[in-house]
Amino acid sequence: MKIFNYNQKIAAIFRDKPELVIDFPEWMLSERQMDIYRQMENLAIVEIAGRDSVAAAVKSVDENAFTDLLPVYAYTGTEYGAWRSVEQAVRRLSDRLPQVKIHPLLVVGSPDFWRALNGRYMSDLISRYHFISPCPGCHLYLHGIRIPLAKKLGNLPIISGERELHNGQVKINQTGEALDFYIDFADRFNIRLLFPLRSIEQSKDIEHILQIHWERDKEQLECTFSGNYRLRDGSVGPSLKDVTRFFENFAGPAAKEIIADYTKGNVPDSMGIARRILK
Repeated sequence: MKIFNYNQKIAAIFRDKPELVIDFPEWMLSERQMDIYRQMENLAIVEIAGRDSVAAAVKSVDENAFTDLLPVYAYTGTEYGAWRSVEQAVRRLSDRLPQVKIHPLLVVGSPDFWRALNGRYMSDLISRYHFISPCPGCHLYLHGIRIPLAKKLGNLPIISGERELHNGQVKINQTGEALDFYIDFADRFNIRLLFPLRSIEQSKDIEHILQIHWERDKEQLECTFSGNYRLRDGSVGPSLKDVTRFFENFAGPAAKEIIADYTKGNVPDSMGIARRILK
């Protein structure tokens, strides 16, 4: 019953999507539990999303000998689907790594932070960077939103399932340049962002790591903007050079200032920061 109630409360947070980055309800993350996490020597945060995130955790345990994993889901406001798919991903991780302690799932998110990078100033961004896609800024948000928690718990490393290639397809938010940018961004806050699947291209190799059948892009939450940057023939529309300029001149500086405010214990004026940087 206790686990059931916890899952219900987590699902309600996913439904309501409040500001939840540094001030957690006691039932989710108490001060006592934070102290326990800070004392663990081989603990890492796992970005829980879909299949690749679970495979990344498995591979990272092999490479880094983590004994404890803290699954953390981050919401954006653009997902849809059954919340149970997130709970199922955590269960699969636990089943796949019986020798590792999988701690209770945490949820983080900030609609204002996401909107500041990807929604409110869309017309300005199109004019300046000549493309429209929330995906690059969204992935920067997804990596950045966990950094304040990672620092609060003792500069924990963060494991992510990002890959450069997906069965031959290029994703503008997961190019080599984009992944390097995310890593460098986290490093500014003294956080290691791990991409153990970075060089893996084929889905069959992910299934080999998982040792279960899990069809690509299935049994996970979906995004309303999925594939938005592709033309009707499937080719990529935006110039990768423009995406890099977007990262370097706007999204990166804005996210850095926003995350810095969070790490100081403040809820930032994300919209104001983004507006000022655009000037």
